[in-house]
Amino acid sequence: LSKPSNKSGLKPLPVVIIGNGPSGICLSYLLSGYTPYFKRETLHPHPILQRKLEEVPEVSILDQDLDYLSEGLEGRSQSPVALLFDTLQRPDTDFGGTAESVLTWKHEPDRAIPHLVLGRNAPGGAWHSIEGSMVTLSRGEWMGLPDLPFKEWLKQTKRGLRNNRATAEDIAQYYQHYVMKKGLQKNFRCGTVVTSVRKVSAKSVSNHAQKDLQENSDSLWNSGEQSTKVFQVDGFFKTLEGDKEPFSVYAENVVLATGTYDNPTWLGVKGENLSYVHHQLSALEKAVKNNSIGIMSDPVLIVGAGLTAADAILFAHNCNIPVIHVFRRRVSDPGLIFNQLPKMMYPEYHKVHQMMKEQTAACAGPYECYISLPEHHVLSFGKDKKCIIQDKNGCQKTYEISMALVLTGSNPNLAFLPNNGIDLAIDSNQPVNPKRNPIDVDPFTYECAQEKGIYALGPLAGDNFVRFVQGGALAVASSLLKKANKNPP
Repeated sequence: LSKPSNKSGLKPLPVVIIGNGPSGICLSYLLSGYTPYFKRETLHPHPILQRKLEEVPEVSILDQDLDYLSEGLEGRSQSPVALLFDTLQRPDTDFGGTAESVLTWKHEPDRAIPHLVLGRNAPGGAWHSIEGSMVTLSRGEWMGLPDLPFKEWLKQTKRGLRNNRATAEDIAQYYQHYVMKKGLQKNFRCGTVVTSVRKVSAKSVSNHAQKDLQENSDSLWNSGEQSTKVFQVDGFFKTLEGDKEPFSVYAENVVLATGTYDNPTWLGVKGENLSYVHHQLSALEKAVKNNSIGIMSDPVLIVGAGLTAADAILFAHNCNIPVIHVFRRRVSDPGLIFNQLPKMMYPEYHKVHQMMKEQTAACAGPYECYISLPEHHVLSFGKDKKCIIQDKNGCQKTYEISMALVLTGSNPNLAFLPNNGIDLAIDSNQPVNPKRNPIDVDPFTYECAQEKGIYALGPLAGDNFVRFVQGGALAVASSLLKKANKNPP
């Protein structure tokens, strides 16, 4: 990979994307001139949408009014554009249907916008950090990116889908393959860590302007009136020798697509920093691999009631490892993810939910090696691996455990933004959080309400499933094309 370098005489890049997971990859695809059109001979199961698509089939979806097209769509996302793009690619997937995508893709290189995608790992982002054997929550086809169905790729690699779902390793490899197959790799710089993004005046840039991480990017971008402010993106590039080489690039627009995998949430209780308390599922898998935990061990304490906690319970259950499961909500709480998943599609998560219901400490149920403690929380972890847990009435119990896994979600790492990005959030007094306090973006452009020229995608903007991050990329690409004036009238 070529290193970032600074030479003189070039304009700022139009777009820098920070993060190379599914959001960043999908946006790079759209900014590389790949343009979606309505495929005329197809029929969308949603009659009103079908009528709208037939009005101007010769105009690309990127150039149409996304607000108008997405009006009246319903589904499992709060974002109208996410629902729109998802239903165009997978028309009736929520009802178990397999109708073909109603989109056709044309490569129109003259509409490409020069951009860079900066990521710490190989393309695929956090999918490379997740234990490879984990089966994902989403069905395989929901993990797919535009115009290269995941199933087709799996067939070519001769792997079957386990009950319709893929492993994390499959997905990580698919994303890498996608970047190569679509010819996007020239826009990707892997092994880069961004340390700062700040606004500077464009004048200071043109004096010592840069040759950025990208070759020959000067001709395509016809900015009529140069903006007076640009963003300076600083960071370092990890070389093969393990050195850190600093770089600086300037961008007219910055897209935040870093996801939330970076910082697992801590409970903030006494003893949480002891060596037997972990905040990632991989710790349990390691302990089982090296036989430090097994059937005869004291129970593993699992804290949390989301899907990662469920994955940990399933993993322990398959290895016959005893589990004590602590979570704050009631089992019947509608906010619990298990109460929102269709049973048919997620039999194993449904099983965890059953266990949580039937297996409370008060009454032993049919599953050995598992106790559920709803409406409880951890008070402290002791050096002797004794853990004190309290119920909602203030009663305390002590349990001897072999290890603890605190799996209560994670927060984005936005340390590279001024004030950790808090000023961009919906509630600017609280840290950015994908579920409770996402970045405040315009629903049809995904541009930050507080800072023009900065966009946010994926979990940062509250879109948490791969199938729904792609609509955000559509919105951003559409907005950037309008700015670049590359939209046909």
